[in-house]
Amino acid sequence: MNTPMTGRARSSNDAPRERPATLAKLRRALVDGQEGVALVEVLVAVAIIGITLVVFLSAVSTGSVGVAKTEERVTAENLARSQLEYTKSQTYLAAPASYATVTPSAGYAVSAEGASIPDADSSIQKITVIVTRDGETLVTVEDFKVDR
Repeated sequence: MNTPMTGRARSSNDAPRERPATLAKLRRALVDGQEGVALVEVLVAVAIIGITLVVFLSAVSTGSVGVAKTEERVTAENLARSQLEYTKSQTYLAAPASYATVTPSAGYAVSAEGASIPDADSSIQKITVIVTRDGETLVTVEDFKVDR
């Protein structure tokens, strides 16, 4: 009978090869003491990726909240400036007075009040403009209006 590896005839003196046992010993020798190491490495890599992803998403979330707050503040300041200029362009009303307001953006409210200044000429008053959103005061601006 021919052996598959060498092509020579097998004699009765040839010992049968123990390939499976030899391969198993070789495998054990290569990975001796490293059982489960691949699993631990994969778990550590997944944990690092997960932590990185959580940090990135929280940074994006914080950034978007900051942008929304800044946009709200800029809108409120623009409304306050517009209201102040609109109030100055209206006819002078004796203090205490409530002046007509500009049409605010959706969700915002604007008020403009005129108050007399103690110990001052009656032809000057302090104007206070308040911009609110959902009941929270965002901007308060004060200036003076003169009766001309």
